Amino acid sequence: MSARTAGGPPVVLYEDNHCLCVEKPAGTPTAGDDSGDRSLLDAAKDYIKEKYKKPGDVYLGLVHRLDRPVSGVVLFARTSKAAARLSEQFRGRRAKKTYLAVVAGPGPAEPTLCRDFLKKDRVKNRSRVVPDGTPDGAEAVLDCRTLKRHGDRALLEIRPETGRPHQIRVQLAVRGWPIVGDVKYGGPPLPAEEGGRWIALHAARLEVGHPTRDDVVSTECPLPPYWPF
Repeated sequence: MSARTAGGPPVVLYEDNHCLCVEKPAGTPTAGDDSGDRSLLDAAKDYIKEKYKKPGDVYLGLVHRLDRPVSGVVLFARTSKAAARLSEQFRGRRAKKTYLAVVAGPGPAEPTLCRDFLKKDRVKNRSRVVPDGTPDGAEAVLDCRTLKRHGDRALLEIRPETGRPHQIRVQLAVRGWPIVGDVKYGGPPLPAEEGGRWIALHAARLEVGHPTRDDVVSTECPLPPYWPF
């Protein structure tokens, strides 16, 4: 099956006056990039503009991102106040993110805390593990556990504590559990008609404190129909 694309309106998972959570299809950029392809942010702005009959430009604050080949829940802020407060939660590691991944190999035998230092090569758009103290290296921490195994693959649940570029992809790969479809980091390739558009990594749940109320916004995103497990 092919990954869904953002040709139409976004699938809305949660919405109020300050927050908008939508499903990001794999293969769609979260925001505009050099490709010029229509982004999730473009689609979400068009949705708000049409639904509420807003003239002129629509404000949506980008408070976090998912890599282009990753699917799952993305949160946008509908006001500048919400954007500032939500962004601070992500910077302060208070946003709780849960991912699912299908990997090659058995995955961890027991719940594991992965702690590494990563450095991003912006020219190659690739991150790598480096020794502690390396200039421009940043600490990356995540918890992961194996939910089930089938053949030579495993389904993992991952809860990152930090938000480094390609963090989950790199930290799993260096431990011998590369994500299915993620050939950039050594994962087994998908069929030719699917290759390059998605990898088996999905942002399944996001929890943040509401930016103006004393409660929690908890949003879940169902697995895409092509999920390989």
